Amino acid sequence: MKTENILVIGGTGKTGRRVAENLTQLGHNVQVVGRKTNPVFDWENPDTYNDALKNMDRAYIVYYPDLAVPGSRDAITTLTKKALEAGLEKVVLLSGKGETEAEACEEIVANSGLNYTLVRASWFNQNFSEGAFLDFVLDGVVALPMPEAKIPFVDADDIADVVSKVLVDDAYNGQTITVTGPQKRTFKEVVEIMADASNKQIQFVPISIDEFKEGMQKAGLPDSYVWLFGYLFQEVLGNSDNQVVSNDVAKVLGRPAKDFETFAKHTAATGIWNQSIVKSL
Repeated sequence: MKTENILVIGGTGKTGRRVAENLTQLGHNVQVVGRKTNPVFDWENPDTYNDALKNMDRAYIVYYPDLAVPGSRDAITTLTKKALEAGLEKVVLLSGKGETEAEACEEIVANSGLNYTLVRASWFNQNFSEGAFLDFVLDGVVALPMPEAKIPFVDADDIADVVSKVLVDDAYNGQTITVTGPQKRTFKEVVEIMADASNKQIQFVPISIDEFKEGMQKAGLPDSYVWLFGYLFQEVLGNSDNQVVSNDVAKVLGRPAKDFETFAKHTAATGIWNQSIVKSL
């Protein structure tokens, strides 16, 4: 296997960190970039793109905070243009399943002149252990909208394993890989699974999207985040395409995707769901 110089944009995030670890273990030269790295990479400052891309062969692209937000198309356009000029062989874009705006960014990558693979992901299991919903689990009350949505939650480990393979394997050039878990689950169902695995009282409380957004505003979150989460719940979870289970993880990796029960069991064993939550006064 040829040793590649691989750029990981978003390398401290849920999937980026795992991809960087995978590729390093495979013997590739991995450069993780972000606002606090050297070289610096800042999505809002295109002047930082060139230094990050210099001497790189391939790149994994994770746009922060989400491809749905205004400005993502311009940023992806600029990055892919600079990547082509820098001589990169291939890029892999992490995209969102059922997101119209994300699909627009996918088109930009597909028409960039670069070799590419698109990895289109469902909602992450790790939203409950590393992300936005962890505090809810620690509080013992998971209050979320869209209780009727059946979501094929996908594990970040599976996403990272798929990305790591398709990034260095040109047999996947030009393909869109859709990564989901093996079953569809409602929020109530996954809360019950987490409660059982952690032997902890956790209650699911269905609320409206407006109530959820109001709670985010009261918590002091920026308006842009309030808008984004409202969009992700209403537009993405309300999209029937997002509730379809894909077999692409098994096709790429030759093994089944991790189910939510396995994720919950492994996560509960770390003790993260039984720690105390510290609230500021």
